[in-house]
Amino acid sequence: MKELSEGYNIVGLSQGNLIGRGVVEFCEGGPPVKNFVSLGGPHAGTASVPLCGSGIFCIIANNLIKAEVYSDYVQDHLAPSGYLKFPNDIPKYLEKCKFLPKLNNELPDKRNSTYKECFSSLQNLVLIMFKDDKVLIPKETAWFGYYPDGAFSPVLPPQKMMLEGFTSSVWQEVI
Repeated sequence: MKELSEGYNIVGLSQGNLIGRGVVEFCEGGPPVKNFVSLGGPHAGTASVPLCGSGIFCIIANNLIKAEVYSDYVQDHLAPSGYLKFPNDIPKYLEKCKFLPKLNNELPDKRNSTYKECFSSLQNLVLIMFKDDKVLIPKETAWFGYYPDGAFSPVLPPQKMMLEGFTSSVWQEVI
């Protein structure tokens, strides 16, 4: 599109942020994304099935989904499964999750330096976390914060995360 040739901005809400990041990182050769504003995005993943409460139905549904979340069927048919990241099952997440490990450049044998370059080329990155967010677990995922492998606490800041495609030098450039 001629109108976008000088670049454009992206504003994302919730899981739409992951699509926006996909445009920034995967669409090499297109018009440049200048600024990216993220409202409550699950950038480092979420450790719980979104939009479910604590009632018995949600507990049963949550357990069923957790048991099969990395199956090909669920990965191909349920969008949130692409960014569910259970800290106590990182090897399975890396092996079977079809979207977030690629987006975050977490796959050791498939890392792509272009993703980091494209992400670092943003003029401005604004990451907004909602203080009382009960959907994203942990809410700090909106800032790329997440749990350490194998544990549900503490929440690590992005500089401590093992997102190889986005080392601490990137965070100092864009945060």
